[in-house]
Order: sequence, then structure tokens, then C-alpha cells
Amino acid sequence: MLIYKILRRPEWDAFREAGHTLGAPVDLADGYIHFSTADQVVETAAKHFAGESDLVLVAFDSTAMGADLKWEPSRRDQLFPHLYRPLNLSEVVWDHALPLGAAGHIFPKEMS
Repeated sequence: MLIYKILRRPEWDAFREAGHTLGAPVDLADGYIHFSTADQVVETAAKHFAGESDLVLVAFDSTAMGADLKWEPSRRDQLFPHLYRPLNLSEVVWDHALPLGAAGHIFPKEMS
């Protein structure tokens, strides 16, 4: 199953340059890397990235992350994927710009 991480362009650039990341500031503060499923990511973008452009949507294969990926309750007790280790660039399945349109972020066709 694919899971998704939204990164601001500087975060994505730093991840690509280093080859690994401990995540965005919110991830560092919480002690794990936040992800969303396909059913959750649109709401995640609206809630945490409202009005922001120059974002990157990055897809990962959840099964490849093994036991370090935990499914834990969050918004409305939905289970969200949380990674308890650094994230490696080699784990990226694909990445796409996540532009801001008039009605919110425009998600890539690969998600449908």
C-alpha cells in the first residue's frame, strides 16, 4: 500500500541532497515521521498546508518499511502511518509537485 508524505520544497531538496531525513519540524517534535494514506492525504494537505504552494507529494511503499512503521490513531481516531526511524531516499516510489489551485491542492493522477 502506498503512503504519502507532503514536504515543503526546501525540506524535499534537503532530503534529496542528504539521501535521508528525520522529517519536517513537526516530525522532529513528535519523534516520528508522519504519513497519510490516499484517503487521508487531501485532508492532511488542507489542514496542515492550507494556502501553501511549492509543496512536493512523495509516495512510499508501506510494506517495505517493516516493523518501524506503526499504525496509530490520530484525527477522529483514524489510523495513520508513523515511521520510527530515518526515512531513506531509496524508499521513494515517486514524487510530484503539489500545486495550489483555486479550490485547494491539485493531486497527481497517480493517486486516482
